[in-house]
Order: sequence, then structure tokens, then C-alpha cells
Amino acid sequence: MAATDVASLTGLHSAAARRARVRELVFQGTMLFALLLSLAVLLVLIADILTGALPLFQARGMSFLTDTLSSRPARAGVWQGILGSLQIVLITVVVAFPIGMATAIYLEEYAPDNRLTRFIDVNIRNLAGVPSVVYGLLGLALFVGLLGPRGVANVTNGSTVVAGGLTLAILALPIVIITAAESIRSVPASLREGGYGLGATRWQVTRQLTLPTAAPGVLTGMILSLSRVIGETAPLIVVGAVTGFLAYGEASLLERIYGRFTALPVIVFDWSRQGRREYVDELAPAAIVVLLLFTLSANAIAILLRNRYEKRAGQ
Repeated sequence: MAATDVASLTGLHSAAARRARVRELVFQGTMLFALLLSLAVLLVLIADILTGALPLFQARGMSFLTDTLSSRPARAGVWQGILGSLQIVLITVVVAFPIGMATAIYLEEYAPDNRLTRFIDVNIRNLAGVPSVVYGLLGLALFVGLLGPRGVANVTNGSTVVAGGLTLAILALPIVIITAAESIRSVPASLREGGYGLGATRWQVTRQLTLPTAAPGVLTGMILSLSRVIGETAPLIVVGAVTGFLAYGEASLLERIYGRFTALPVIVFDWSRQGRREYVDELAPAAIVVLLLFTLSANAIAILLRNRYEKRAGQ
């Protein structure tokens, strides 16, 4: 090949490399701009919320957390919403996580790779993208209607925290299944083969090798599902959460579980649409701060558990 042809090819290669580098820099700059824009919007929202919430916390302190709902803004608090959200999260953890884990283990470790299994997997992924209000309608028909006082069996007693918790457990179930299945799938096949080589059964390999290795990813999915559950409002309103005054009186714990309920997102929704300035400018931002702290606390616990399993897996 002539020297001129070599120089021409070298120049073309250099020009193509420069164009690729320019496109890469443009792409990185666009992504960085999108990230900074998102952070700026988030900081503006947080600053606006804190501006409205701090004066109320300075004036009332911790009493805002311990006071119940009231028609008087000076006496209204979020204690009933905190209890409702805690109960809903507990029901979600107890119902969604074991069922989701069992489903993921079966699909990845025991189910045959056929059309039926692939059909189920595709539909689970589709369910993860269904709007939350659809789950609210499902919960209204199933847990409030079919399993309520007028249904085939009175399991939930109608529009109660049990019905709300079960509805959000169904909402969180696809996310738990998908993330758990992906985590189990990412475990190296050599680890399983080593267990089988030592004479272990499939369940022993799954329980002692696969699940501990996949635990950090599974807990990450639980964090994502909890974050979504804690902030959901539409399904709870459809199921029948109270958006106004809620009186417990001297009700026992069982009566509260099977009675009318509310939650922090529902309280934020109700106060945000009130016409009085105290609700919109002070109480609603303060309730949002409590909801954020509640969400961050739940996520922090899950992150600590995930880090603990990651350290175990690394040892």
C-alpha cells in the first residue's frame, strides 16, 4: 500500500475518533446537565417545604408529632397518620416480602424454562408499571368488597388499615419479585455447581449459598418497594382512608386495626387542598417533612441490613 493511502486512512481514522470523542463529550455534558437540573429542582422543593415547616416546629416542637387530627390548625398533629403508616408498612413487609421471595426463588431455581414461566415473568414485569390507582380499585373490589362485611368472608372489616396494607402489599409485590429474581439470577453458576459437587441438595444450595449471596440485591428491592409504599396516596384514598377528622377515643389496638384509618400521605393530601392558610402554608409542609423523615428512616434500616449482608458475603 502506498504511503499516501496509509496517511489517508490514518487521517480518516483520526477524524472519526475526534467525532466520536465529541459525541461522547456532548452526551456526558447532557447527562450532567440533566443531573444538575434534577438536583436543583429537588433542592428548591426541599427549601420551600422547610421554609414553611420550620416556623411550625419552632412554635410547637414535638407536640406536632404527638397531637391527633383536629379541626383547629393550632392543635392538629400527625400522630394518627404515623400510626397508620407504620401499620401499613408492617403489613406490607409481612405479606409482600415472603410471598415475593418465595415466588422469585421458585421462578429462578425450580420452575422449568418454558412458555408458561416466561409468560408469568413478562406479566409480573408489566404489573410493576401499572398505575397505583388501579391497585386501589383492585383493593376496593377485593379487600373492601369481597373480603369485607358484605363479601364472602369478613376478613378485613371493610375500609380498614388491613385492607389498605394488603392493597399496598400487592402493589409492592411485583417490585419485590423482579429485584429478588434478578439478584438470584446474578449469583454465579459456579457457586451452585460447587454446592452440588459437595453433595448438597437444591434447597440446601439455595438456602446456604444462593440466598446469602443475593441478599444485598434483594434488600435493595425491598428498599425501593418500601419507598413507593410509604408515599402512595391514591390507593389508600380509593380503599377508604379517612381524609378528614379521625377520632379513636379509647379504642383498643384491635379496634384501631379493624376501624377507620389514615396515613401520612393522606394527611398531606387533605391539608394541601384546604382553603385555610394555616393548613396549606404550615401544616402541609410540616407533614411532608415528617413523611420524608419516616421514609428516610425506613430506608436507612434497610440499607444497614443490606450493608451487613454485603460484609458477610465478602468474608
